[in-house]
Amino acid sequence: MKAEEVKRHGLTMAEYERVLEKLGRPPTDTEVGVFGVMWSEHCSYKSSRVHLRRLPTKGPRVLIGPGENAGVVDIGDDLAVCFKMESHNHPSYIEPYQGAATGVGGIMRDVFTMGARPVALLDSLRFGRLDHPKTRTLVHGVVAGIAGYGNCMGVPTVGGETRFDASYDGNCLVNAFCAGIVRKDRIFLGTAAGPGNPVFYVGARTGRDGIHGATMASESFGEGSEEKRPTVQVGDPFQEKLLLEACLELMDRNVIVGIQDMGAAGLTSSSVEMAGRGGAGLHLHLDRVPMRETGMLPYEILLSESQERMLIVLEKGKEAEVFEIFQKWDLQVAEVGQVSDDGVWRCYWHGEEVAAIPTSLLTDDAPVYERPWTEPAAPPPVPELVHPPALDVLTKLLSDPDISDKTWIWRQYDHQVGTDSITGPGSDAAVLRVKGTDKFLAFVAECNGRHVYLDPYRGTMGQVTEAARNLACVGAEGIGLTDCLNFGNPERPEIMGQFARSIDGMAEACKALGIPVVSGNVSLYNETEGTSILPTPGLAMVGLYTGTARQVRARFGRAGLEVALIGVLATRHLGGSLYLRAIHGLLAGDPPPVVPTWERELHDALRRLIAEGLIEVAHDCSDGGLAVALAECCFGGGSVTPIGVTIQGDWDVPLLFGEAHGRVIIAYDPALQTKVRGLLPATVPWLRLGETGGTELSIGAIRAEVAELEKNFRHSFADWVDARLTTGDA
Repeated sequence: MKAEEVKRHGLTMAEYERVLEKLGRPPTDTEVGVFGVMWSEHCSYKSSRVHLRRLPTKGPRVLIGPGENAGVVDIGDDLAVCFKMESHNHPSYIEPYQGAATGVGGIMRDVFTMGARPVALLDSLRFGRLDHPKTRTLVHGVVAGIAGYGNCMGVPTVGGETRFDASYDGNCLVNAFCAGIVRKDRIFLGTAAGPGNPVFYVGARTGRDGIHGATMASESFGEGSEEKRPTVQVGDPFQEKLLLEACLELMDRNVIVGIQDMGAAGLTSSSVEMAGRGGAGLHLHLDRVPMRETGMLPYEILLSESQERMLIVLEKGKEAEVFEIFQKWDLQVAEVGQVSDDGVWRCYWHGEEVAAIPTSLLTDDAPVYERPWTEPAAPPPVPELVHPPALDVLTKLLSDPDISDKTWIWRQYDHQVGTDSITGPGSDAAVLRVKGTDKFLAFVAECNGRHVYLDPYRGTMGQVTEAARNLACVGAEGIGLTDCLNFGNPERPEIMGQFARSIDGMAEACKALGIPVVSGNVSLYNETEGTSILPTPGLAMVGLYTGTARQVRARFGRAGLEVALIGVLATRHLGGSLYLRAIHGLLAGDPPPVVPTWERELHDALRRLIAEGLIEVAHDCSDGGLAVALAECCFGGGSVTPIGVTIQGDWDVPLLFGEAHGRVIIAYDPALQTKVRGLLPATVPWLRLGETGGTELSIGAIRAEVAELEKNFRHSFADWVDARLTTGDA
């Protein structure tokens, strides 16, 4: 086979030579396609696996860790939370609506294939500059796709985060998270076992959409990338809703041996991975697969990534039950194969064998690369600066797209469906009750690509601690983390260095905080014509608390509260700050230092204050520094009334807008100050800032009406995104 044909299938010539050696014969075209998707970065993690092994994945609550469709963590009372985060970056850039929609659909299938009913969605989004001709169209399409799928499924999108940077001009990021609740004794795995057990295809029919989706997701973008629209799947949330209910109903019958979502690489990956986990072989009869297009060939059937499909291994003799249930829900159902004991993955087409590959060759024996990497270079130092007036800086930062109000986005999501949402989008973390229990789950998505770019190790460590701090601000303790690691081309040593050191930072912070990494996804080759995105290790963390709903918010809401800062009290640290980027156009300096073990003491103290009902307000202080965090606390929203605050002391621009980890603004009744301070250990500093009241934000040289600041905060992003699409938007 010629080099260009091998490349078209997603393999290198060295990998093709490996196939020849292991098989002992030339592979068929169908087999080459199968190797291409199973050995792709997207499916095999061939460049990242050696580094991912350093992450802590075990803990007393962990029931299922990495390697399955999603991670599962015990929350007590025989219940568990199942969750995962995945990317749909390249498809969303090529076809924003369907790319984002099918990303949401795919992550929900990863959760309910484990037996869990989805209860919450988050999204983590990255777009290019506001003045880039494609950005507005991408924002509209991606947000509509997320809303269109999640809303139709009846699963609330309760939170997320959205940022903008020139590095994402040609490669937006769409990372989707889903969590579900499952009984501990009702967890299902994607395993094929029991020779002779039948294999069933259920769900929607197979078409030609999504063919080569996994290999496309394992390539960099270049000229002509937008012509790859046929590799983007097309979703149907109504079909998925039926599939969800049918699968959960079948699970109640106790007849399933294993079940797997047909996600990336479709029927190929689902059947191969199930056989690999069970150490078995699998025989598939491709002509029995329900198809919606005529003339489809085995290659197309195997590599199609048509949505809303599942593969199920059933106990032999229970076939009638799967037909009964899926026909009742008006879904396709077909017996397409059986488990074998020969360890070979075989495919037949009208009785003729078209593929025969040892299962282990596609899974355990897939290439693993220890790619060369270089230590990330030290960031440029922060130069001497002339600081503009503090009020001008605050006004500019509040209108920056990374800070400004994103209500335009989340008002399109139904974040209250299911009636369990306690705290929704716009707070430090989302909170949901677990029906029928006294348990509450909290969710947060977090990543600061600027910090990770400047120092991948320290920057990623800081993002882990910030996610845990956001959970602590609503009274929850982090119990598990899932990641979506978005980086550039791993064949470039400097990019591989970013990845390796980012993993080290995540591992250290998670170990110190006692938070295991239970699932995740790696998305590499996020670059366009040689320009890489900022390294963006997206993190989603799940927290838990028990008892009653915590009476704490992120807004002041009334006059007469005493305001204090706990944790790091004052910092002029401008490295990696939003101030540097937005005001001076600089990406420079070391990101803020972080000490995870000390952060843990801060989080513990904050949770005690909230559990005792001593504080009414808790808000993390991060992007934009103290001044931005205080302004956000002053703003209204929902049932919270906007209120002013007067802060004592001398505060210059670096103090107002410098960023540091380990800081939280709290507010409480002044009569409770002694009790508040009494619950803080000596290792967690406390500083009285001032009190709420009036209509102004007053701190240092800043004297401004809260209403004017809030107007700027609320309208800047919404006015931009609602502007009429020009002919330049494509």
